[in-house]
Parts: sequence; C-alpha cells; structure tokens
Amino acid sequence: MIAIIDYGMGNLRSVQKAFEYLGNKAVITQQTSEIQKADKVVLPGVGAFRDAMQTIKQKGIDRVLYEVVEQKKPLLGICLGMQMFFEKSYEYGEQKGLGILQGEIIKLPESVKIPHMGWNSLNIKKKSPLFEGLSEEPYVYFVHSYHLQTEADIVSATTYYGKEIQVAAQKENVFALQFHPEKSGDVGLNILQNFGRL
Repeated sequence: MIAIIDYGMGNLRSVQKAFEYLGNKAVITQQTSEIQKADKVVLPGVGAFRDAMQTIKQKGIDRVLYEVVEQKKPLLGICLGMQMFFEKSYEYGEQKGLGILQGEIIKLPESVKIPHMGWNSLNIKKKSPLFEGLSEEPYVYFVHSYHLQTEADIVSATTYYGKEIQVAAQKENVFALQFHPEKSGDVGLNILQNFGRL
C-alpha cells in the first residue's frame, strides 16, 4: 500500500488516480499510524515552503518521515514535497527543511519567466530505478519558482531553463522529483510505475 500524505497542500487526488490506474493501492492520509503501516510513502505538494513545513511539524508528519527513511521504505517527494526533503529554502526568507537530503532550495534565475510552467526535457545524470525504461531526454511537466542546488552526489536528473537546473535526486530509498509525474503523460506514469514496483 502506498500512503500519499495529506497536509492540506497539493493535488493529491491526481497522484492517487495515477497510482490506481497503474494497479497500486494508494490512500490519501494524514494519519501518522496509517503512514507508518504503508509499504511506500509519497509526499506531494504545491504551495509555500514555510506553511507546508509548519503544518507537517504540527501534525507530527516530520517524525514519521524520519522513521520511513530509517526503515528504508521507498519515499518519494514531488514538487514542494521534494523541496522539503532538503536542508533549507530561501522562499520568503531562510526556512529550515527536513534535512533528509543535503542541499538547499533557491529561486530560479531572474533571466527566465517565473514560475517555470510547462514541459521540459530531462537530462538523466545517474542511473535510477525510477528512470528505468524511459527514452533519452524524456519530457516532463513543471510548475515551480524555486529549485534545488546541491553539491552532494545525489542528483539523478537536470533540465535546462535559463541554466542547468537540478530537478531530481536520489539517496538510497529516498527519491526527489521537482516535476509532476502525475501530470507528465506516459513518461510520468512510467516513473510512478517504477516507484510502485520498488
């Protein structure tokens, strides 16, 4: 069973529908006990980093996420969920993240249209189980104003938007995607299917 964490931000139903379409049992929940019972966990999200972090801490979801990481269960962060995995974000001042992965979230360059909204190709940098079976330079769907910057050897894909931007990372059982696989057509379904098989 896949637990999709509901903390009041993000289009959770489209993530759930994509997993169900692929034959996975997926529940939307904010119950920590239900998240703990799941085989795999997804942290989606759209919105402001600070508000999301506050809500996650108030509900005790941060503690459960640390347990999931320790137990080596597959954990997937999508968009804002992905950003919260890192140490800090500079959205509306400096905000502390979960620190599950090393790196920070910074604003897209002023030279490009913000938010970055639409389809861009992935430049796959590192073999990842999520990218199994994808074509070269697959196209995926983005909606974001901030992006990952890390020196750690965890970046699995980048895209080009004014400059090369880090958009996917992986460390052991933790997977982080800046783009929306649930909105990325067949490529996104392939990625979610790969996650469901882990």
